[in-house]
Amino acid sequence: MLNVRDKGIEDPQSAIVCESLLKVYDTRDGGQVTALESLDLRVDVGEFVTVVGPSGCGKSTLLKLLAGLIPRTAGTLMLAGQSIEGPRRDIGMVFQAATLLEWRSVLQNVMLPVDVLGLERASYRERARDLLKLVGLSGFEDKYPRELSGGMQQRVALTRGLIHDPTLLLMDEPFGALDALTRESMNLELQRIWMEAGKTVVLITHSISEAVFLGDRVAVMTSRPGRLAEIVPVDIARPRTLESMGSPEFGRIVTHIRGLLNASSYVE
Repeated sequence: MLNVRDKGIEDPQSAIVCESLLKVYDTRDGGQVTALESLDLRVDVGEFVTVVGPSGCGKSTLLKLLAGLIPRTAGTLMLAGQSIEGPRRDIGMVFQAATLLEWRSVLQNVMLPVDVLGLERASYRERARDLLKLVGLSGFEDKYPRELSGGMQQRVALTRGLIHDPTLLLMDEPFGALDALTRESMNLELQRIWMEAGKTVVLITHSISEAVFLGDRVAVMTSRPGRLAEIVPVDIARPRTLESMGSPEFGRIVTHIRGLLNASSYVE
């Protein structure tokens, strides 16, 4: 990956630029809570960055800011050289729950962003079929969510997040509700899809091992107010296998991140 973290914000290789990012929430009693403070982060085009941190440190707030769902209080926040001031068509999102509509088929669920954005259906229907094939769901287009396993539902949600060809894919603990074996399988699948699709991805997780397995770099956040404690590079060759998780280098990185998170009080 080309490293542009030390270059100016106008550099076209920087997909995401956050500088001195501040987010303060107003409380009902008239007070304020600072969720993020002085946060600096750059993500390269096509890079996979994972984010870990203690509960309540502002990870989800960061993702909402990147998605344009909430306004920042201060600082710079840019995607592809443009300031993020609200929801954008070039951003896709995948949440912890698949949130599929039970009355819509797999293909219809994937096409939901196309309908919402008013895009031309015919060409995107073909793209939807291609993406379903990419995630191993070819032949399931007419099935309904109740007929799918949890892992299959998350594959549909991932396809839905990619259907409108976003510049950036944001993922908020996408496999947190899955059992351990399915989660490992989905990590392998997501790595494969990312390597084929070439999207810029920011993924939040509570699992240190998942963050290291998937990420080119791991952004480690402090307790609230959330700042970046360190950005840890993961120099492990791809494609990574489950056996990679048993390597000395993998263990060294995990141990280092645990130390940053104060492992005595952090539970994966």
